[in-house]
Amino acid sequence: MHAAVVFLTAAMIGFVMGGLVFLHGESVPAAVAAGLVAAGGSLLVLHRLIG
Repeated sequence: MHAAVVFLTAAMIGFVMGGLVFLHGESVPAAVAAGLVAAGGSLLVLHRLIG
């Protein structure tokens, strides 16, 4: 259950960041890259916060 909450929250953060980058006027690949970096970077933080 813990892993599911961490991964879903990280995915939500990634989607939000990617959407914001895309709405700012950047290209789709840049938005996807920003979303992946945000999701990946938040995994360890979320694991420590929620764990």
